[in-house]
Amino acid sequence: MSKSFYEFKTVRDMVRYGVSQFNQANLYFGHGSDNAWDEAVYLVLFALNLPLDNLEPFLDARLLESEKKRCLDLIETRVKKRTPLAYLTGESWLQGYRFICDKRVIVPRSPISELLVQQLSPWLEDPEEDLDILDMCTGSGNLAIIAALNFPFSQVDAVDLSDYAIRLAQRNVEMYQLQSRVNIIQSDLFTDLPLKKYDFIIANPPYVNSTSMKNLPSEYQREPVMALEGGEDGMDFVRKILHKSADYLKDNGFILLEIGNEYENFLTAFPSISPTFLETETTQECIVLLSRDDLLMLD
Repeated sequence: MSKSFYEFKTVRDMVRYGVSQFNQANLYFGHGSDNAWDEAVYLVLFALNLPLDNLEPFLDARLLESEKKRCLDLIETRVKKRTPLAYLTGESWLQGYRFICDKRVIVPRSPISELLVQQLSPWLEDPEEDLDILDMCTGSGNLAIIAALNFPFSQVDAVDLSDYAIRLAQRNVEMYQLQSRVNIIQSDLFTDLPLKKYDFIIANPPYVNSTSMKNLPSEYQREPVMALEGGEDGMDFVRKILHKSADYLKDNGFILLEIGNEYENFLTAFPSISPTFLETETTQECIVLLSRDDLLMLD
């Protein structure tokens, strides 16, 4: 063991070291946190099996040698491989909900989740209605599960093409004991989806344009390409989804669509509609709301 290994005495020492290492390495944060401090705190508390929301009582707790090694191994891997922390811990948190996470599926982080926990107010009149909801490109199933939990009398169909995403989504559904209300369906978008009318659709498809794909931070390059890459203008999958969605919506239905930083490309691709952009705490032009009537105006 190096001398520095024995100089770590407390949780405070380890968190401080993690922050220093992350800042020195110029890591990119965007998979659950946006700064080195939050990520270092989470990493250390996770490694020590301590409550993730209660750092203060443990700051001056002394570390065992085995605990030091667990923390340092995670810090080193995070820095050297630039692996998103969620892939190292096997879990991710979104709006206070925990999800099993794996490198073969994109890390949950959609700002649509914020709108779901607000029960889509004021866009949805009664969140306690018997709602039919479709989650397109569900990944780990996080948005489908958050929808089911916040719309208590809903039935949710969650669709993805990836074999592994389907299996992981099912594990998350089972963790929340929602098997009777969240139905996981393997399909290439609408291809194998039975025709059904939904009250609303949520979709977080691949939308990163080809130029941006080449310049993604290393952390994002660790995620599956099929979950990110949206073609030359980022709109390949968006076009397919929007041109079919009207067939799957009730007369007063709507779709919530995440488009990330592709605002200009979206407007260029769909000049015939006037979209409503919804703001969240961290985004302004990232989420589009389109009614069924809007969708019928598409060229």
